[in-house]
Amino acid sequence: MRLLILAAILVGVNILAARFHAGLDLTKEKRFTLSAPTKKLLRNMDDVAVIEVYLKGDFPAGFQRLATATRERLQTLRNVAGNKLVYKFTNPFEGKSEEEKGPIFQQMSAKGIMPLNLQTKSEEEGYAEKIIFPYAMVRYKGKEMPVRLLENNMGFNPLENLTNSENLLEYKFASAINTLSKPEQTEIAYIVGHGETLGFNTYDMLTTLATQYKVDTFDLTANMYIPKYYKAIIINRPTTPIDDREKFKIDQYVMNGGQILWVVDQLFTPMDSLQKNAQFVTLDYGLEIDDILFKWGVRVNLDVIEDQQQCLPIPITVGMQGDRPQIQLRPWIYYPVFTPSADHPIVKNIPAIMSRFANSMDTIAAPGIKKTILLQSSKYSRVSNFPARISLSMLKFPMGPEMFNKPYRTAAVLLEGKFKSTFENRLAPAFLSILQDSLKRPYKPAPDTATRMIVISDGEMFENDFSRSEGPMEMGYWRYTQTRFSNKEFLLNCVQYLTDNSGLLEARSKEVVLRKLDGKRVMKEKTKWRIVNIAVPIALVLIFASAYIFFRKRKYEKIN
Repeated sequence: MRLLILAAILVGVNILAARFHAGLDLTKEKRFTLSAPTKKLLRNMDDVAVIEVYLKGDFPAGFQRLATATRERLQTLRNVAGNKLVYKFTNPFEGKSEEEKGPIFQQMSAKGIMPLNLQTKSEEEGYAEKIIFPYAMVRYKGKEMPVRLLENNMGFNPLENLTNSENLLEYKFASAINTLSKPEQTEIAYIVGHGETLGFNTYDMLTTLATQYKVDTFDLTANMYIPKYYKAIIINRPTTPIDDREKFKIDQYVMNGGQILWVVDQLFTPMDSLQKNAQFVTLDYGLEIDDILFKWGVRVNLDVIEDQQQCLPIPITVGMQGDRPQIQLRPWIYYPVFTPSADHPIVKNIPAIMSRFANSMDTIAAPGIKKTILLQSSKYSRVSNFPARISLSMLKFPMGPEMFNKPYRTAAVLLEGKFKSTFENRLAPAFLSILQDSLKRPYKPAPDTATRMIVISDGEMFENDFSRSEGPMEMGYWRYTQTRFSNKEFLLNCVQYLTDNSGLLEARSKEVVLRKLDGKRVMKEKTKWRIVNIAVPIALVLIFASAYIFFRKRKYEKIN
């Protein structure tokens, strides 16, 4: 009977443990605690989300760690969502012949799941190549969306990339479920009509946005107003003046609750001229947007940021070897690389963003407007004021860090609050009557609720490179060093922050700290900690066992 009761208790405990999970998060950064917006999303799910993770198999230690972290994070999500979330780990190539793997490979690539060619070493097979897919597929409400699990960011070693990947698991899964839960895609507008970039150089930008949003091109000059159903508009690198009529349309769009992503260049910087003349002088586009931005709390200056510490290299000819030019990569201070240091969810856990001929910005006092600096240059930076002369000859004369004496130049700012109209007390009564009576769109001097806008002073930040042989390249990819920067992630975070009020970006702020051991202390105290971890537990077991036997023996001796 005792054995039967004990077996029943063990079975019951295991059944309860399988159904109910509880834990106490004692980590400093609360790595196992979900953010409040994520919990709200999971509790409000009205359908079952099925998540298929393609990380099953025999992988090196790093990928085994990622698979374990993914399983733990999905279980944490399931603890809140309950039966509304199901996950499984699969290997797409398991049990498949070489002929069957080809179509599977093509199907997954068509869905945006790109393979990783992993080289492994074993005693039995030696060096071998293995195709793995560090992705998960989230299916919800009849739709599906791939989620990339592995981050591969410039400047991070493999261990740091794994840690960063773990940091973002909650956000990626929650964001995918949130996107799939919407009955239709959020509408945003890409503004045209003033020479904005549109074509091969914005291919990746518009294609990336189209995966999560319904993107329309909207001609500002041909329409009377910007419709309210556009959750946000993108003004990307205009090159001709925006007159008062167009600025009034933008102004009233904001007054009616609209959000804006400004991506602007104040100066014309023709890099093609360097190939012919080895120099050029910057020209002013004359966009005439200073008044509207100034009123809302920011000013984009007529200058160019120069950064000596963090910048992209460009190829230049340094000599001739026979009839062939000798080409080397030299740092180009006009192409700064921004490493975000702000704690805001838009840029949190984003390592580096490439830029080309960015202007500096100043924040201006604007009542009721909160300003958050998102991107800044490094400590060793400065600016060249308009008209700036850009010449390749400067690469021949190294400059000391003491010459870069204007550190931390701002290149991206988030503005939040109730913006006041730029046209307040400037409109004629006759025009106000036309708005009210004929167009049925009364003038609004201020919005009813707080709105947001992001101003970025580099019009090329979200453009992709293009080659005749390869076609459009990926946004943020620098082909001369074959380095991928985080421009795409920055773009998506900006648009999501402007269009989504769920607060899921808060999950990006979570950071798992990689606490490394002190190597010198390990060598110095290794004997002590071996005794603590090995000898002491064994000694404690022996002491408790001896005490148990002793008292048990005494007990039965008294009975006898």
